[in-house]
Amino acid sequence: MKALLGTKIGMTQIISEDGRAVPVTLIQAGPVTVTQVKTVETDGYNAVQVAYGEGKNLSKAVAGHTKTAKVSPKFIREFRVDETTDLKVGDQIDVSAFALGDVVDATGTSKGKGFAGTVKRHNFNTSAKSHGGNGVVRRVGSIGSMYPQKVFKGKKMPGRMGHDRVTVKNLEVAYVDTVNNLIGLKGAVPGPRKGLVVIGGKA
Repeated sequence: MKALLGTKIGMTQIISEDGRAVPVTLIQAGPVTVTQVKTVETDGYNAVQVAYGEGKNLSKAVAGHTKTAKVSPKFIREFRVDETTDLKVGDQIDVSAFALGDVVDATGTSKGKGFAGTVKRHNFNTSAKSHGGNGVVRRVGSIGSMYPQKVFKGKKMPGRMGHDRVTVKNLEVAYVDTVNNLIGLKGAVPGPRKGLVVIGGKA
């Protein structure tokens, strides 16, 4: 199984073999510890649950659940697998599971932007600033019609922007450091520095 949890360090660039500068996002990835292996017979589906980081003040439920794996994790995530795996509770997965050129998906929580209007949030145009304009150029304006006398769900309006779960697909592994547990993905990965990133490899 090619799957890891890690924290985002930031973006940098490396020089490829042909001399090109390649933008990469460095991630402090793993090692993660297997805390549970689910099967179709016992749980109805195949999955591997892994733990990452060092947590504090764990609840008794989490502490008891991870006692067999002998870890006190900060994060626990589950990865679906197509078939049964040879992994067992207590096994560790690190960046050595990935190789240069592998294609992966990276999932993180995007940066929160707070409350934003429609111009910033949805790229709306402003109204005219002259010739009879009322001066409130960023106001949304009418949001409905006479029929059906309601506002449809999903209407683009002001509201909270950012802090969403975002997945970037088909990122290439451009750098692997097995000594320091670093992995570099070509391109940008969502989230702030020190944000949790879930890396899933293509089977």
